[in-house]
Amino acid sequence: MGIDMLEIERLERALRRRPRLAERLFTEAERAYATGRARRAQHLAARFCAKEAVAKALALEAWSHRDVEVVATGTAPAVRLGGAAAARAAELGAEVVVSLTHTRTTAAAVAILR
Repeated sequence: MGIDMLEIERLERALRRRPRLAERLFTEAERAYATGRARRAQHLAARFCAKEAVAKALALEAWSHRDVEVVATGTAPAVRLGGAAAARAAELGAEVVVSLTHTRTTAAAVAILR
């Protein structure tokens, strides 16, 4: 299991300082999903937390944030793994599930291997 939490304002500041950061951390689909929402950074922050939580659950040491993609399904979010994350999950024979949450100020996510 992995968990992560982030102050949304912290991500907002980082994105303002480094506009290309979003491209390094998030897939095109993740960015498009967040752009369609009232507060883009709130949804990106939850996805960032999911990526970190998945990395912790898989005990990843070297990986790219784009190796973990949070996919909107209309119900509970799913994750699509690539690169080092997919290799590690296969090595463990594990499926990864995530749960995201956010308030006005904070985002969090939990990842569980099953």
